[in-house]
Amino acid sequence: MRALAELYVQQFRTTLAMMLQYRASLLIWMIGHVLEPLVYLIVWSVVSNSGGGSVGDYTTREFAAYFIVLMLVNHVTYTWIMYEFEYRVREGILSFALLKPVHPIHSDIADNVSSKVITLPFMVLIAVGMAAIFHPSLSPAPWAIGVFVPALLLAFLIRFLLEWNLAQVAFWTTRVSAINQTYFVLVLFLSGQMAPLTLLPHPVRIAAEILPFRWMIGFPVELLLGRLTPAEALIGLGAQVAWSIAALVLVRVVWRAGVRVYSAVGA
Repeated sequence: MRALAELYVQQFRTTLAMMLQYRASLLIWMIGHVLEPLVYLIVWSVVSNSGGGSVGDYTTREFAAYFIVLMLVNHVTYTWIMYEFEYRVREGILSFALLKPVHPIHSDIADNVSSKVITLPFMVLIAVGMAAIFHPSLSPAPWAIGVFVPALLLAFLIRFLLEWNLAQVAFWTTRVSAINQTYFVLVLFLSGQMAPLTLLPHPVRIAAEILPFRWMIGFPVELLLGRLTPAEALIGLGAQVAWSIAALVLVRVVWRAGVRVYSAVGA
């Protein structure tokens, strides 16, 4: 455990130094995280205003609250491992990670978290600015605020482990961009990124309940907006725990199978 803690500290330092060195790239990455929810916010606000001030069970100000909170939740839970793992396998870089005494996933977790330490304060400032412009309606119950924190952490865990599993497909094929794009479309529709799930057709809502996508983005957002009852929040936390355990088990199984077939193509 001590060695693992030292690994995390060292990885934090390395990633922080790298992030500060490549400030322009970091800025471009942050802009991308802001533009998507901002576009959806503007579109749904226009639709709401043209429809008398509401669409379904969302008013214009509630749309503002939804997409501002979603921007922050998406930022906290977002990972990029599935876009990098293919390169590691294809170029043989993964071979060096396999020589280390700890699982490579720990370096990726530390890398991801340290980048959020740098960028999250700026995202919060942007959210405050958007709130000043769009005047969101946000009044969650105190219990919902308390439950939001573990729900957000579990959402990150589900998404990270799920996408680490997806990244490991590179063990069997070195061209995974099509798979990544298919996954991106599913997340866009079934997690609540494009629109609140209550506004989507019933079959889509059922699919979102069954699959993990709602639990890694939409559920924390709905929770902080005060749209869930305590019973619904408890069910949601249970679903998050179940998906976290399932994804963790799958990571271990797929990793062992993948390492057996791994060959360092670029080494």
